[in-house]
Amino acid sequence: MAVLKRALVALFLLGASLAPVAANASQTLEQVQAKVRQLEEDATTAAEAAQAAKVQLGALTKTLSGIKAKAQMQGQSVSALESSLGAIAIEQYKSGSLSQGLELLFSSDPTLYLSSASALDSITRRKSTQLRKFQAAEQRLNATTLTVKDKLALVAAAQKKYAAQSALALSKLKEAEILLSKLKKADRERLAKIAAAQEDADQASSLAAAKGASGVSGRAGIALKYALKQIGDRYVFGAAGLVTWDCSGLTMRAYEAAGVSLPHSSSAQSRMGKKVSTHALKPGDLLFFGRPVSHVGIYLGGGRMVHAPRSGSRVKVSSDLNMGRKPLVGARRF
Repeated sequence: MAVLKRALVALFLLGASLAPVAANASQTLEQVQAKVRQLEEDATTAAEAAQAAKVQLGALTKTLSGIKAKAQMQGQSVSALESSLGAIAIEQYKSGSLSQGLELLFSSDPTLYLSSASALDSITRRKSTQLRKFQAAEQRLNATTLTVKDKLALVAAAQKKYAAQSALALSKLKEAEILLSKLKKADRERLAKIAAAQEDADQASSLAAAKGASGVSGRAGIALKYALKQIGDRYVFGAAGLVTWDCSGLTMRAYEAAGVSLPHSSSAQSRMGKKVSTHALKPGDLLFFGRPVSHVGIYLGGGRMVHAPRSGSRVKVSSDLNMGRKPLVGARRF
């Protein structure tokens, strides 16, 4: 049922002009289509925000794990030093400390006095050293414990953001489904045919563009060829292959094939690599769209890119770098 719903929503994703046939009392088919398209784009934006939160959550969780391990080691060190201080205290108690020192002072055996006094002085020095170590270790442990608490709060915030953005994406899809359900069967079938024809036309032109893409070497060439091989695969939120993709999942796997490790988030990817001017693009550069960044594609050359556009669509080559409400905001080279 979920697959069917996604397929039905996809019927509205084309940009072709439609005759203003009434879908209900107040909206035309063209208006409904435009609204559903907007909801799909909003859902895709929310899904990429969820991916960014997921990447942040993973990094924070890893950091937190390391800090917790550090705190455990520091706790063991504090316990060991505490035990050492206890042993010194017992040793000092057994030796009699000051009272024994006074007795030795008035002893008639100078040799006994000197050796015993030296032992007492050694115990005192050792206790002082261990006490300083204990205090320093305790301070480090307290600082680490506070850091753990701070990171726990950040992890909780990242979890909340991830859940909220995921829910927002699903709510946008649901809203689109509700609009779709209000259409007559004949209207849905009509839109289905137009949408399928548009997607097939896009795929044919994309495959032709892929055949003409050659001469790109190095990491950029490997990544570009990998992405072009996925033309025709469906877009699915959070997918990173091998048969379904979202925008950042496609670019992540493409550059992974070229030996470059990227996170599964367009926003996170936009902060990696070398920044390049959008007026000096080369094939293989990653292109980023939206403020904040919520989409990414791989530049093919000639003002084209290969990307996974949105829910209900397929991986394709676009000859227009204008993403509507998501302007081109930057590019990175790896």
